[in-house]
Amino acid sequence: MAKAIVLIVEDEEDILDLVEYNLSKEGYETIGTLNAKNVDDLLDQENVDLIIMDRNLPNCEGAALVKSLRKKGFIQPVIFLSAKDKEEDKLAGFDAGGDDYITKPFSVKELVARVNAVVKRSNEEADIIRIKDIVYKEKSKEFYIEERLVELTQLERMLLLEFIKNQGVLLSRDYLLNTIWKDGFDKKEKTVNVAIKRLKEKIDPKREKNYIK
Repeated sequence: MAKAIVLIVEDEEDILDLVEYNLSKEGYETIGTLNAKNVDDLLDQENVDLIIMDRNLPNCEGAALVKSLRKKGFIQPVIFLSAKDKEEDKLAGFDAGGDDYITKPFSVKELVARVNAVVKRSNEEADIIRIKDIVYKEKSKEFYIEERLVELTQLERMLLLEFIKNQGVLLSRDYLLNTIWKDGFDKKEKTVNVAIKRLKEKIDPKREKNYIK
């Protein structure tokens, strides 16, 4: 099994080195950065399994950064590691999309134990895909939006899943015809247009969310 990859965003180099060293000993592959500005690029380039995020970052606040990442569709679990230790600070971290919160100074053993727990839980939920407020459950092949089951045909489910797996990628009609319809008889461009129109009506009936562009 491949090593889980942990991205550590921390502005104090000694803490960054300490966390990287101990997680590497535990068998994790680590990516450390002192610069919050390149987090998006790292997440695009690497198959990151977990993010450890400081709150006090140069020119950036960690919770605001995580909130921004969630809006962009990044779903990796996040553990905040921060000197901000008040109750309202912790609540702000969870509200921003954090999965756990550890305050500084911290126990290395506790940090490793919490990383293990979050990665294990994340692996157990791997059959669930979340993009914004859309949730896809692999076992049941069902889509939920804002926790409401959306009734889709098999073709519509395949189409929406293809969009989700290729988020941010421009997909041509020919690609969709060959991928979704495959050997179907009616392989015409208008077939794709009609199917996407019906899918949009089901997942965004009020035309407010613009899931598919």
